[in-house]
Amino acid sequence: MVFKRMLGAFGVGAPSVDTVLSTPVTQPGGTIRGEVRLKGGDFDAEIEHITLGLVARVEIEHGDGEHDGLGEFARARVSGPFTLRQGEERVTAFELPVPWEAPVSQIGGQPLTGMAVGVRTELAIAKAVDKGDLDMLAIEPLPSQLRILEAFLGLGFAFRSADLEAGHLYGVHQELPFYQEIEFYPSGRYAGLVGEVEVTFVADPAGLQVVLEADKRTGRYSSSDAIGRFHVSHQDALVTDWQAELGRWLDGLAQHGPAHHGGHYEGHHGGHHGGHYDEHHEGHHGGHHGGHHGGPGWGTVAAAGAAGVVGGLVAGEVVEEVVEEFFEDEGGDDW
Repeated sequence: MVFKRMLGAFGVGAPSVDTVLSTPVTQPGGTIRGEVRLKGGDFDAEIEHITLGLVARVEIEHGDGEHDGLGEFARARVSGPFTLRQGEERVTAFELPVPWEAPVSQIGGQPLTGMAVGVRTELAIAKAVDKGDLDMLAIEPLPSQLRILEAFLGLGFAFRSADLEAGHLYGVHQELPFYQEIEFYPSGRYAGLVGEVEVTFVADPAGLQVVLEADKRTGRYSSSDAIGRFHVSHQDALVTDWQAELGRWLDGLAQHGPAHHGGHYEGHHGGHHGGHYDEHHEGHHGGHHGGHHGGPGWGTVAAAGAAGVVGGLVAGEVVEEVVEEFFEDEGGDDW
């Protein structure tokens, strides 16, 4: 037994853990349900706790560059101390709330290029190597978010990529330590006006704060950033003509030179003046700006509507490959 205990300290013959999600697809503000299934190893083990965390691949600025890290944005302990007997099988059910600001990782059943979100299980074992499990989680957009994404495709934009940036947006109330940027690039009438548009959602139970950043073309070899901000309730977002609203904001960029810093656009949201666009050219990342992240044009222009969102926003990455690339232990740093 002493020899087994010594081996157990190195993870040999230790208990195994497998987390099974009964809700592998969710939305911001939703709830994840599932079970943590344990099987005892070659010796009795004192379990200190079982803890679940929501984790995502995040780009973190470091010096003059960026590197990928593994950011945890929700955490819950689902079990306290207990003894797991040799060979014993034990199941612990759980519910884990999803933050309203959680990033979108899937649209219409297809993974969003550049995004990886998962549920990490930690099994803390006294006097032994801790065990863990990681399961891919899909977060679909809220209906209010989906309406805005559809509108960009209807205006002739195509999806480019999405990522998570560590930090806080300037002037926006934000709970999570990162924000998501969903990048579109233009074709047609807006191809010469903007280089790309980045969309950021910060949701809460009442509605959406939306930040738009356009790489505004001001000349043949120059550009500047134009920022649009608005707040809208989830209900109003469903009845707003977003192609018209966003089209007016984009058209307005052509009327102002790079020195323009003022003005705002009051838009109708479901019959109400519930939001506004504030167009300016200041950095909105709290004193620093992560820049524009290039990459291949993975998306294709598609018609508006649900089928159009799937066709224009996703790429054919296999879920298992995403997990291997973004969540392998040596692939990034924890915060």
